[in-house]
Amino acid sequence: MNGASADATRSITVGVVGQPCRADVTAWGDVTPWGDPGAPAGTLRWLVAADDRWHDPSVEVAVRQQRVGGTPVVATRLRIPDGDAVQHVWSTPDRGGLTFVEVANDSPLPFAVAFSGLPVLTDRPPSDVPVEGIDLPSDAFVMPVGHHASVRVAIPHDPKRWVGRSLGEARGERSPVVDGWIATCDRASRLDLPDERLVTDVIAARCDLLLSGAVSPTDDPTGFVFDADELVRLGEQAATWLPEIVPPIEAISRAEQPQVDAALVAAQRIAVAAGDDRAAGDISRIRARRQPGRARPTAPFSEVVRGTSAGRFVHEVERRLASGGDLLPIGFPRSWIGLGIEVHRVPTGADSAVSYAVRWHGERPAVLWEQLGEPITLTATAVDSEWSTAEASGEALWSTPVQPRRLPVAGDTDSPSFG
Repeated sequence: MNGASADATRSITVGVVGQPCRADVTAWGDVTPWGDPGAPAGTLRWLVAADDRWHDPSVEVAVRQQRVGGTPVVATRLRIPDGDAVQHVWSTPDRGGLTFVEVANDSPLPFAVAFSGLPVLTDRPPSDVPVEGIDLPSDAFVMPVGHHASVRVAIPHDPKRWVGRSLGEARGERSPVVDGWIATCDRASRLDLPDERLVTDVIAARCDLLLSGAVSPTDDPTGFVFDADELVRLGEQAATWLPEIVPPIEAISRAEQPQVDAALVAAQRIAVAAGDDRAAGDISRIRARRQPGRARPTAPFSEVVRGTSAGRFVHEVERRLASGGDLLPIGFPRSWIGLGIEVHRVPTGADSAVSYAVRWHGERPAVLWEQLGEPITLTATAVDSEWSTAEASGEALWSTPVQPRRLPVAGDTDSPSFG
């Protein structure tokens, strides 16, 4: 990502679910806490004094940024002589919430990093060496960073709960944060696909939904229902969301827009999860009056675009893995042929889901499946039109796909475990 030309409005939100602890990270790594009561106001900026000069990430060309595994842990790399200054930003729930900013030295020479704009907690005292070569803001402080070393500061979202400027025992290691976010996202479904970018995009969408909430039910009633369903699948209380989806259902029940029928299935899934048989029956009758015909997706994964509704995006990805009971309804993407696939707990209806895995026996794909909830008839019309089953679990050998890309590598015979 080019820091100088990046869209200044693009940012990634980090935070903690269940607490008013949120902050936005710009494309070049500046951090702005949300305006919650008691939270500090302003933006934490960072600059790096390398062997050649001061580097300002907001104007440098060689700035690259990515989420770690799709989670709200943001890595920003700033090019300096012979290496990078690598910044990571993430949040933890310590004492009302902390947003950590760590800068590591991935270069053979020491450098200094300057922070300004917000009061922060530190893991060691700042340097008292005078700053030369740049006019820093009056509140800036500098910390030296040795070769392959790092420094860490943290923005307290509830400063009243801290005494002094020391982080003390609040180490806030980021690896458990990454693992925790992935485990949370896996509550809904877990995907192990040859396209790693697709998997991380689903994780990113779910994390953003958990931190930023559903879209407006007035502006996008269909997207709101998808978002609510996804939040319930991620662990939120279905009974809380059930009354919220009533006006959107009324708004879309007679509409002919694409995805309405799927949104009604999502709404019925919320009612089922809430244990409200009456609501589930009402939605089922609305679906029956519409007499929907389930349209099999035809566009490839590459054409699934992330919009304002994270739930809609996840739905579009998942329905290319299971559209009702039709597995892999768009067939195998060419780059997936010969590679293993695992799909866990993807919905097939209002009260059913499927887990399945594909392994390869020579040029033929072998599928192992397990249905959750009431079993339905499974097919794979785009892969093997002759195959179908209503069994709750089992395995089968599908037909050889057209023009297989490669044979499996030796040892690629492990069986998955569903859970």
